[in-house]
Amino acid sequence: MRTPLIAVAGYRLAAGRVSGWDVSAITVPEYYLTAVRRAGGWPAIVSAPDAEGPGADEDPPGFDALLLVGGGDVDPARYGAKPHAEVYGTDRRRDEFEMRLVSDAVTAHRPVLAICRGIQVLNVALGGTLRQHLKDLPGAIPHGNPTEADPWVDHELKVSESSRIAQACGQVAFSARASHHQAVDRLGRGLRAVAWTEDGVIEAIEADRGWVVGVQWHPERTAAEDETQQALFDALVHQARLPR
Repeated sequence: MRTPLIAVAGYRLAAGRVSGWDVSAITVPEYYLTAVRRAGGWPAIVSAPDAEGPGADEDPPGFDALLLVGGGDVDPARYGAKPHAEVYGTDRRRDEFEMRLVSDAVTAHRPVLAICRGIQVLNVALGGTLRQHLKDLPGAIPHGNPTEADPWVDHELKVSESSRIAQACGQVAFSARASHHQAVDRLGRGLRAVAWTEDGVIEAIEADRGWVVGVQWHPERTAAEDETQQALFDALVHQARLPR
């Protein structure tokens, strides 16, 4: 059986963030990579080129599927908004690179799994907008916050029966681990909402065509012991094996 190549969008750590290194680093938390490997895929970290360096004007290389991971907020200027006071960790170069990856994958009909920040990149790349700080919403339940000392919460989700997520996971209601202070607001072109928390916050989106799935929670965090969460990575790798 062919092992598909899964492009995992890495992100830059500034020089000094890694002990003993005096240069910047490109990284992805290992949870994502091991979940892809358990599913039978071969994860390969890809990174944004320097604005004027080698490869800056090149299209992203070919791969079988795309995985977008968590991280700092998307620059609100990308969707025509002014930044909220709680916006953190913006990186315009990362935004641009990941949106290029999304555009390339969607055009080439490659599968996409976009996690946490990834769902936000996916939505904005297709013309959507974001809610910049969920604590401002009346009636919002805790969704976790990456900037706080205890960033994680487990919350219950309801999933559309007709969704690719329900098909992959075999369930329409389950608990998931989350840490996000933002979420999808206006949907991008060709996207639909397919999962929600009890306060109505959109927790997952899918494209009308192709296997393009974005989830606001972090399935990689519990995938090793939770088959429901690992099933999302299994589905991504399965789709990557199919001919296009």
